[in-house]
Amino acid sequence: MSRAKGNVAEELAVKYLYDNGYEIIERNFYSRFGEIDIIAFKDETLHFVEVKSGEDYEKAIQNITPTKLLRLIKTGDVYMKKNGTNIDYEYDALVVVEDQVWFIENITL
Repeated sequence: MSRAKGNVAEELAVKYLYDNGYEIIERNFYSRFGEIDIIAFKDETLHFVEVKSGEDYEKAIQNITPTKLLRLIKTGDVYMKKNGTNIDYEYDALVVVEDQVWFIENITL
């Protein structure tokens, strides 16, 4: 997928989160382990959100591999330590296909 399509998906993801009461804290947080697309806050919980898009839901969600998930978790740990944050948090996925959005909470369970 091109970076332009990824940017469009990420914009739709941000709009979805905002419309559903999430406060967007940061976008595209990088560490040496990887990137977190969106960091959001709602109901006293920090959400590390991985945005995926594709031709259909199945192809998009399959791009969250065990390796990608491990990188996401390590990057979340870096964010928490860097910011001295000690609150509840979770790792979520937001799948965008055309203009449909699916939000999957707690992808590490």
